[in-house]
Amino acid sequence: MDRVRKGRPGVRRRIGAAIAVGAAAALAVTGLAAPAQSADAKAADAKAADVNVAKNAGFESDLSNWTCVASSGAAVTSPVHGGTKALKATPSGQNNAECSQIVKVKPNSTYKLSSWVQGSYVYLGARGTGTTDVSTWTPGNSSWQQLSTNFTTGANTTSVTVYTHGWYGQSAYYADDVSVLGPDGGGGTDPVEIPAVPAGLAAGTTTSTSVDLSWTPVSTATGYTVYRDGAKVASTSGASTTVTGLTPETTYSFQVSASNAAGESAKSTAVSARTAKGGGGDGGTVPKHALTGYWQNFNNGATVQKLRDVSSQYDIIAVSFADATTTPGQITFNLDPAVGYSSTADFKADIAAKKAAGKSVILSVGGEKGTISVNSDASAAAFANSAYALMQEYGFGGVDIDLENGLNPTYMTKALRQLAAKAGPNMVLTMAPQTIDMQSTSGGYFQTALNVKDILTVVNMQYYNSGSMLGCDGKVYSQGSVDFLTALACIQLEGGLDPSQVGIGVPASTRGAGSGYVAPSVVNNALDCLTRGTGCGSFKPSKTYPALRGAMTWSTNWDATAGNTWSNSVGPKVHSLP
Repeated sequence: MDRVRKGRPGVRRRIGAAIAVGAAAALAVTGLAAPAQSADAKAADAKAADVNVAKNAGFESDLSNWTCVASSGAAVTSPVHGGTKALKATPSGQNNAECSQIVKVKPNSTYKLSSWVQGSYVYLGARGTGTTDVSTWTPGNSSWQQLSTNFTTGANTTSVTVYTHGWYGQSAYYADDVSVLGPDGGGGTDPVEIPAVPAGLAAGTTTSTSVDLSWTPVSTATGYTVYRDGAKVASTSGASTTVTGLTPETTYSFQVSASNAAGESAKSTAVSARTAKGGGGDGGTVPKHALTGYWQNFNNGATVQKLRDVSSQYDIIAVSFADATTTPGQITFNLDPAVGYSSTADFKADIAAKKAAGKSVILSVGGEKGTISVNSDASAAAFANSAYALMQEYGFGGVDIDLENGLNPTYMTKALRQLAAKAGPNMVLTMAPQTIDMQSTSGGYFQTALNVKDILTVVNMQYYNSGSMLGCDGKVYSQGSVDFLTALACIQLEGGLDPSQVGIGVPASTRGAGSGYVAPSVVNNALDCLTRGTGCGSFKPSKTYPALRGAMTWSTNWDATAGNTWSNSVGPKVHSLP
């Protein structure tokens, strides 16, 4: 938010995506039964434990040790089965996207060949075995499934080619965690073996929609995969995580596995945890559809207000802004004499009166000139401790995150969770990112919002001072239009936030921002478009979001300067949403 009006240059990015669609046709390949092993071979196998003789089995070292025909394969970071990477190979023309590796094997030995795969018509096989070559396949699956088969090597076989491929005219397939399990043929195994199964899995703090998990680190692991009731729900590089998006008062079973370049371990012993009763981050007083306004703790030419003068249309009032101290992450609040309070006690009394009227008064952190930085465990703790102290001292019902100069999602998440643990389930947590911050779920702000989704009240993105931006349909929209509001809101609504956590933030008047002002009627049209499917411009979302939280403005002071035109028009619309 601006303490003074200041425009920002527009930022444009083009996101491209290619989707291949093909006809389905495939032939099943079946292997013949392999001859029985000799007694001597069985005895030799028993002398040493079987190992995975495939190298770079999890594609953590990209395509090292692998060859893909016509450059059809690449290592990707999503989707993955274990670790941080997997193989993606794309058939084209007469190229079936085969990727293969020559592995050293022991003669007269049996090997189990397996791989986790995803996609249409994926094949896994081995040739040059010296006996009967084998393969197996799947007609297709949108989630990971394991293919496996066995082969026995001939009397003089010392190497075998293992491969995976797709089918002509089909879309890309994925493979991960390949295993050729059997006696070491002299090539050894990867320098890193599959890590041990994690121990010590335990459930910690629970809320109505989240469970904190931790476990004992595995020294050779580079990552961990968390499973909820058998389904993969999270990946992390550390020995703890928070599983979100859960249902209140529900018991879940969790497991964790460890991964590295060699592959993924088995799952740990399961631990159960039950979520708490519902409550979330609604502050106990925030209505289903809410109007948010920022109150200026300074005089920049807008109407100077006391909190008691703020229109009753506003359900959430964000006091702007907290101030940084010399301690990293720590915040304080200094009441500006310019706003006319005779004492701090008078200001606190106004907060209490608004609370008694069913309103939530929260403290906004950041703004255009905010210099607060949370980028370490120490600064996260300092933020949480100081914010909680201010909530207790002044009666603030929560905090608003409006950091416009960078945000570290890892440590801000820690800070907000620590604060929520102190403040309890009635804490109101809002955010006001710039448009560029919410263009992709990979952005720090978007990541943070998703990380704290279970305690988040609303994200009121600033649809101004931004120029033209991408909508969820990949088209570019110019600010100041109903399409800009709806097509950009769609990114958040389809990117993982609940509709109740999405609000439309706009200036209250032409003087409230450098650019991007729209008439209240345009805001109301956007609200109708998103919740009812009416009032849309050229962009119309594929579905409606009746639970949309509402709208926000900068600021209550600029609104008052314009005769409260904005709140008197948008407020009733918000409060009448379905």
